[in-house]
Order: sequence, then structure tokens, then C-alpha cells
Amino acid sequence: MAAVVLAAAVALTACTSAAGPAADGPAVTAGESAPATVPPSADADADEVVGADADEVVAAADAAAALATFDEANLAVVAADDAPVGADFVAALAAAGFAPSAMQVGSDTTTLGEPADSIQFAVRIGDTCLIGQFGAKSDGYRSLIAPVLGTGGCLVGATVPIEP
Repeated sequence: MAAVVLAAAVALTACTSAAGPAADGPAVTAGESAPATVPPSADADADEVVGADADEVVAAADAAAALATFDEANLAVVAADDAPVGADFVAALAAAGFAPSAMQVGSDTTTLGEPADSIQFAVRIGDTCLIGQFGAKSDGYRSLIAPVLGTGGCLVGATVPIEP
């Protein structure tokens, strides 16, 4: 099962070019956000909840419940705009309560400045990643739950800095 999840995560992030924008490239701004927490699962212990300030999420959140919130926010972006950019997903996820410091987003343009075929974005919650991808050439919106990579991140390749 882990091999299937890993293969799916690699498939979702394979379009991210290692030669993409450098970490000092343009930053994505999350804008105003609600308190950065993901609602804990109904069976989560109150002691398992990490602080609720803007840089933390509930570490013990049930991955399926968090994925439902993640999908709801991202599907609203897709419904509102047929050509969203990475900043749109970042802003929606921040408004849904995910901490910008826990997010990663790939570039929405290629190294030649053309629109990317798809955009990848992720939120790390503890040792779990919620990974999303959207693009017309990737058959719309997709998401999955995957373990954190050995690098400590969720996406493979270069990502765009996210400002809180």
C-alpha cells in the first residue's frame, strides 16, 4: 500500500522541474487567514491539540477529515476560476485554516515563462502530507494523503516561497 501511495505522490509531483524557479523566486502571499488550525477528529484528545496560533495546525488531525477540508477549499478555487494560479490555492487553504508555514506550492509557470500544465500544492500535518494537483492537462483536480518525504517536505523539486 505504501508503494502505491508513494508512486501516486511521485506521479503528482513529477511535473515539478528541478530546474524550476529558485527558492529566491517570487513569493506567494497567503493573505488574510482564519486561525490556522484544522478541526481535530471527533475522537482526538484535547491534549493532542497543538496551539492554535497562525503557524500551527492540529498535529493529531485525522488525515481523512483534514483531506476533506483541503479538498473543499481547493474545489472552491477550481469552481471560481478555470485557470487558477498557485497563490489562489494558498489563499484558499489559509482561509480554510491551514498554516502557510505548513504549505508548499510548485510554480505555476515553466522555466520558459509559459503556464505550467499543472500546479502542485501541499500541506504538511505532522508526518502526513495532503497533496493536491490541478491542471487541464492533468485531468482537473486530484488529491491524496502521503507520508512526508525524507527531505521533510511534501513536494519533489523546486517550490515557490510562501509568505504568511
